[in-house]
Amino acid sequence: MKNTGIIFRKTMKDTGKNIALLIQFIMFPLMAVIMENAIQIEDMPEHFFVGMFAVMHIGMAPLNVTTAVISEEKEKNTLRVLLFGGVRPAEYLLGIGGYVFSACMAGAIIFAVLGGYRGKEFIQFLLIMATGIIVSMLLGAVIGIRSKSQITAATIMTPVMMVFAFLPMLSMFNETIAKIADIAYSQQIQLLLNGLASQTAPEPKSLIVIAVSAMIAAVMFTCAYRKSGLS
Repeated sequence: MKNTGIIFRKTMKDTGKNIALLIQFIMFPLMAVIMENAIQIEDMPEHFFVGMFAVMHIGMAPLNVTTAVISEEKEKNTLRVLLFGGVRPAEYLLGIGGYVFSACMAGAIIFAVLGGYRGKEFIQFLLIMATGIIVSMLLGAVIGIRSKSQITAATIMTPVMMVFAFLPMLSMFNETIAKIADIAYSQQIQLLLNGLASQTAPEPKSLIVIAVSAMIAAVMFTCAYRKSGLS
């Protein structure tokens, strides 16, 4: 816990100096606030922009920030120094992930309030958001730790981020894309949020896809950490 706390505070201090990363945490919640209050279209589902931007928030912010932080520390050899100091993979991931998760969940709370969720539904909404954020952080960690530099990490991360952030939105307008998106965790998060809004029970398939995605991402991170020569 001591090592995890040190990594948490270090990440918070480093990202606090980086405006580009801080914007990631507030961009989509802010856009949702603006769109929800500025645009009213006939027959549009209630709180349509909350669900859409919440999924984009999941697919972009944790993935982007986690990749950027880890790739920067690896390029500057900060990560190797931490390993020599006895920091384990789980401690390192929990330290960075704890900060990114907390910052992203602050945005999730804004979405929940904006969507009018109360009581049990409020908790369920946050749990769904938390699950998606964790999967995205794990993917970001894999990309960051396997990349040789920040530029390489950004090159790999950008298309991955675009797929998971925007695929659910595109699937709403194209049946073919919807079939492809069915295996993406972000799409299943979208379906869970839609089900919560319409008060329908979640499909087992959604839970299975998200759980499998999380396990695959966790295994990929462990393998990437060891193969990078940092373990």
